[in-house]
Amino acid sequence: KLPLTVEEILNFGESNRELFIKSSTYSIIPITITEMGLTISWIFSSDPKSISFSVVYQESEDTPLDQCKVLIPMTRCNSHKETIRGQVKVRNPGIYTLIFDNTFSRFISKRVFYHLAVERPVIYDGSDFP
Repeated sequence: KLPLTVEEILNFGESNRELFIKSSTYSIIPITITEMGLTISWIFSSDPKSISFSVVYQESEDTPLDQCKVLIPMTRCNSHKETIRGQVKVRNPGIYTLIFDNTFSRFISKRVFYHLAVERPVIYDGSDFP
């Protein structure tokens, strides 16, 4: 479990991070967001073989799991063959959790190489208009 804030993600730079996920387990990356309108983007690949991926939204740490909202359902990704890219728009403050799931693999541990980004919307105020 790697709880991250927007500031920590902004400090990632261009480098990739690595997760080691043992067989029959999963890893989560909770991202705490306090402002609306942001976009969380991710890019990841896995080695060896595929990994399952999901994104879940939780209002707060106290929110029961059955009240969490699944934004991206658990999907098996062929991320060992191609890089997976995606994004989610922040509509409400809360915890946005990326889940890398290897529970389907009984013997093979996986490495996931990922990069996260958070973008603020560009708000055009017309100030450069003559």
